[in-house]
Amino acid sequence: MNFNAITISDIARALNLSASTVSKALSDSYEISEKTKKRVVDYARENNYRPNPMAQSLKKGKSKSIGIVVSTIDNQFFSQVINGIESVAYQEGYNVIITQTHESYELEVLNVNHLTHRSIDGLLISLSTETQNVEHLQKLQNQGLPIVFFDRVSDTINTHKVIADNFKGAYEATTHLIDSGYKNIAHITSPAHTSIARERLSGYKKALTDKGIAIDEQYIKYCRYGGKDITETERALDELLALPQKPQAIFTASDRITTTVLGLLHKLKLSIPDEIALVGFSNTALAALLNPALSSVYQPAFEIGKKATEMLLSLIRSKYPVTEFEEIVLPTELFIRKSSIKV
Repeated sequence: MNFNAITISDIARALNLSASTVSKALSDSYEISEKTKKRVVDYARENNYRPNPMAQSLKKGKSKSIGIVVSTIDNQFFSQVINGIESVAYQEGYNVIITQTHESYELEVLNVNHLTHRSIDGLLISLSTETQNVEHLQKLQNQGLPIVFFDRVSDTINTHKVIADNFKGAYEATTHLIDSGYKNIAHITSPAHTSIARERLSGYKKALTDKGIAIDEQYIKYCRYGGKDITETERALDELLALPQKPQAIFTASDRITTTVLGLLHKLKLSIPDEIALVGFSNTALAALLNPALSSVYQPAFEIGKKATEMLLSLIRSKYPVTEFEEIVLPTELFIRKSSIKV
């Protein structure tokens, strides 16, 4: 499956110009008028034009590079995913180029454009928390760029996707808190539009409903940037603790939010789990060593990276257009530790 980047000839035909004129316009030649240069440059930018040597390498499928887009590599989950990606890519002779969005839609668009200009053969991406418009990705896929989503995925682009069983992980975590005797269970999560937030919120709500507990929206708090800024998590926690009936337990929906809440509870000198229990999604290897040891839902991050890369390579190597795609859901595992065990 080749990423069909446009050529100078394509631009020339579209604008009814000669290939020579287009080439000179792209080189900012004094021979070409500013008006024509602008027409050419604008069209080239809008249609993802690359200089010929790179475009040729893409068409021949010889760049042997995969682009990766994640929020931050200092997140334990994403660092483990990247390890999984590299374990497959390097074995198959592919290099990887890693970029970070820091939860910014604008930076995601810039990074994706940068990667395609680096002659990648395919793209592995986990959307930023700001991203709701995926036109930049749909356009590239329409041009033939193989794309596979993992973790935070798009519902509007038809391609392979690899995720953890977010619903089940959230359901089991919330059920554990209910069965342990906690009441008024709060949930701190990422923006509601992200796929992982929707799935984990759904699991949290279903557990409450199945146990006959009414869903109270005041116990649900959203962090616009997924907890990237500590102050947004701090604000969510302060609002929960200010409620007339404070939560007895909190279920947090991401690595960053989970560890931040744990630190904030310590700062407030609230005893865990005596005064408030905590369970979260966390892939930190230190969960068992924290004080107290952290109950957490573990995601198979390494396996997600491996599977996503295998699926991307299958798209890259396909000699025919691929029209049937899979969403792979890998199992999570709840580890119960002291942070949620009622004494």
